[in-house]
Amino acid sequence: MSRLLTAFIASLMALVFSGMAMAQSYGVRAGDTLRIEVLEDPTLNRSVLVAPDGRISMPLAGGVRALGRTIEEIQSELTARLTASFATAPTVYVALERQREARPSSGAAAAATIDIFVMGEASKGGKIDVAPGTTILQLFATMGGFTKFAATKRIQLRRDDQIYLINYNAIEAGTSKQGATVLAKGDVIVVPQRKLFE
Repeated sequence: MSRLLTAFIASLMALVFSGMAMAQSYGVRAGDTLRIEVLEDPTLNRSVLVAPDGRISMPLAGGVRALGRTIEEIQSELTARLTASFATAPTVYVALERQREARPSSGAAAAATIDIFVMGEASKGGKIDVAPGTTILQLFATMGGFTKFAATKRIQLRRDDQIYLINYNAIEAGTSKQGATVLAKGDVIVVPQRKLFE
């Protein structure tokens, strides 16, 4: 093998390994989307959003803390939790599918708006255009709050094929950080009607 080809391969391998090291050292953040695949049971394969409390939810594994952890650490914990449901330890792959969208800096030019859809017991429903980086709490203010029939403890954020429960009462009381969740294009907010004694 020529010296030039050897040097090229060595450079390429160094680039690949540095990229892998960066991915392994990345601390997962709320709002990131992870791709999880289980080789032995494809029905468990899914994309999951890291919730505002820093956790992800996975069938057979339950809630797993992801905030601040590396992909490798999350993968190890999922493997350990899923092992009880398989004859042998399953092969679990976790990858960072999409990073949380960064909020635009104050000096940045005005960005295009994103479409958010609101339905149910909201004061203003339908399609609402908001700036990228808008949080759920800011959207609640934009839509003028809720009707008197709203079940504010059971609001849903629907993103792709995932449903996340949002408790506005806890946000208002300061006991939940869900209000800081950054909205993504196409998110749907569903405000259900309150039950009789709710």
